[in-house]
Amino acid sequence: MNATAAPLIGIGEVRHRRSRPRPNAFTYPSCFLLLPMRTLRRDPQAAGALAFNRRGILSFHESDHGDGRLPNAGGALAWLDALLAAHGIHDATGEAWLQAFPRLWGYSFKPVSFWFCHREDGSLRAVVAEVHNTFGERHNYLLDAPAWGAEVQADKVFHVSPFCEVQGRYRFRFMRTEGADARTLVRIDYDDATGPLLETSIAGRLSPLTAAAIRRAVLAFPLLTFGIVWRIHWQALRLAIKRTPFFGKPAPPAVSTSLARAAETNESAATYRSS
Repeated sequence: MNATAAPLIGIGEVRHRRSRPRPNAFTYPSCFLLLPMRTLRRDPQAAGALAFNRRGILSFHESDHGDGRLPNAGGALAWLDALLAAHGIHDATGEAWLQAFPRLWGYSFKPVSFWFCHREDGSLRAVVAEVHNTFGERHNYLLDAPAWGAEVQADKVFHVSPFCEVQGRYRFRFMRTEGADARTLVRIDYDDATGPLLETSIAGRLSPLTAAAIRRAVLAFPLLTFGIVWRIHWQALRLAIKRTPFFGKPAPPAVSTSLARAAETNESAATYRSS
């Protein structure tokens, strides 16, 4: 999908619903960044009002992603290109849009970030879902040959919640619209051996990442990243009170990236409109 290569901010919400054995659901307002990383690598000044690789009330640091390499070592984009090449993907040389939560007040925790990797013609070539857990571990799900609006499945291999076993599969779906009513939606549903268990989404209306937009985001979400961690533990406490089965933490996977290829589908790319 072609898009103007300028930083964007998304204002929306995170939704989560667990169906069994103890139902649990929540919706939280949230905000996130959508950054054209190749543009910013060529011209850091294109970040505009965003504190890019520097301190700020609301900021973004490349070292929060990938293998943590610093800008003088190529930054997160160099890590991404190496990861794609290692898995035989050599044509994702167009824009690489990164959807991620920002740092706020210098603090960062990013449960999941998404790299949307495009070909030179603007078509979507791959998506990397970069997942962090609260134990300081990370794992990447590399989704090869996805399509907007189509489902991509990946085996779950990484521990995230003590209330879910490391088995089953994720079902990813990505949608994005542009123009005056630009929006984005990411859905991550999880099925265990019994069937559908979790439904999760991150959605938001997109707008230019101006100084005014940053001020509005800070005022609306002054404790955003602290709140992410607090809410994770609060929901865990709710599940524990409901006596949801608890599973111990296994060892992390031996490899840092799992590859999943999109299955053939007759479903056309979907357009997202929120209700």
